Amino acid sequence: MPFARSDLCVRAALAAALAVASAACTASSDDAEPAPSSSTSYAAAPDVVAGVQQALHRRARSVLASDAAAFDRGVRGTGEFREQQRTWFANLRQLPVGELSYTADPAALVREGDDYWVVVEEHLLLAGYDAVPVVTRDRYRFRSSARRPGRMVLTSVTDPAWEQQNDVRPQPWDLGPVEVRGGAGVLGVFDARSVPAAGPLLRSVERGIDAVAAEVPYDWSRSVVVYALSDPAYLGVIDDVPGGDPDDLDGVAFPVPASPGDETLAATRFALHPRMLDRAGAARDRLVRHELTHVALGPRDDHAPVWLSEGLAEYVSAQAMDPAERRVPERAIRAAEAGFDALPDDGAFTGEGTAASYALAWWACEYLVRSFDESVLWSLLDEVGSGEVDPDRLLLDWLEVRPARLARRAGELIVAEYGEPVPPAVPPSLSPPPVVTPVPPEATPTQTPSAPEVSPAR
Repeated sequence: MPFARSDLCVRAALAAALAVASAACTASSDDAEPAPSSSTSYAAAPDVVAGVQQALHRRARSVLASDAAAFDRGVRGTGEFREQQRTWFANLRQLPVGELSYTADPAALVREGDDYWVVVEEHLLLAGYDAVPVVTRDRYRFRSSARRPGRMVLTSVTDPAWEQQNDVRPQPWDLGPVEVRGGAGVLGVFDARSVPAAGPLLRSVERGIDAVAAEVPYDWSRSVVVYALSDPAYLGVIDDVPGGDPDDLDGVAFPVPASPGDETLAATRFALHPRMLDRAGAARDRLVRHELTHVALGPRDDHAPVWLSEGLAEYVSAQAMDPAERRVPERAIRAAEAGFDALPDDGAFTGEGTAASYALAWWACEYLVRSFDESVLWSLLDEVGSGEVDPDRLLLDWLEVRPARLARRAGELIVAEYGEPVPPAVPPSLSPPPVVTPVPPEATPTQTPSAPEVSPAR
């Protein structure tokens, strides 16, 4: 589908940087000063700083203009690196890029022989999906062009040691070839092996957006970026994956901050495990609605206990289903039959007890809805969302429900809904005594009586 693009926004802060660089730099040639190591800061000449900024400007402009030739002219280095950069360019051209710009930090520029390393910030906004540009930081290497002295060209965008120290988390389009597909309010990022599943998945997300919008009473973008790759490795790149093991997750919603360390939220996206790509049907549709609920809530549940956040997502995801189709795992039913005495803590949503924790969180919400009405869930979320209210105290003071009682009642609802019916108790009955028919003593002949004798006629 076609994507709208805005004009290039190029940010430059050269005036102060050039002044500092001019005052600090007196060397005029490589021979006049030994090249420091890559860990040593270097006050570059003004023309180097300006050349780096101009190279970044041309890079962004060539992407927005779909000018592959201009993009290639800004890249040098090994054949492998140049091919990787062509792949990145092709990936970006599939995305709805509304803004792309770069800024470089002159104070972090380091010289290494004929090369210059510099910390670069990329500002990328996906039109229709990001509230603000997403700023990511990395370390790039530049070199003066042999053909055009003074013109800087890019020779690397990877410094593994620096990236590890600075917790750099690349996006799928930074890691290899992607296939991007779009739908109504959904942007799907696939790869060559996962793209055959794109059509059914995108339609599931479209239906899910409508279903979640009908339940969640907040304003939200009603749009989402979904990562659906054939390799689960990308799930490990996501920050704070629940439980720490991405292979345990069928799907995960994650916040995308505007920049490192910034609490401003650019978007909430979600990713699916590859095993879910071929599982089209009610179960996957429900998973999609669950993750979309987290997208719709955004930062509103950041300070909520996990049982409420996940319980709400489970509750909303179930509403589009016929009640007879809303199931919980068998092990959760067995746990409910054994009895719950507390709501699950935040760490209970990973590991062996995950199924029971999700079921308990969902049916705690069901109990509150049946005891009051649905609005109580959103009012509860609004109150605890500030982070200034103790959720347990709020349940008691506001709803007169202790957490332990809420857990017990939720478990009883699970048992009533899904447990094995118990046959009614019947009092034991005694076997009836044998029937004996009394016989009178005179009616107990030993032989059949003979007929009376008749005299013959005379």
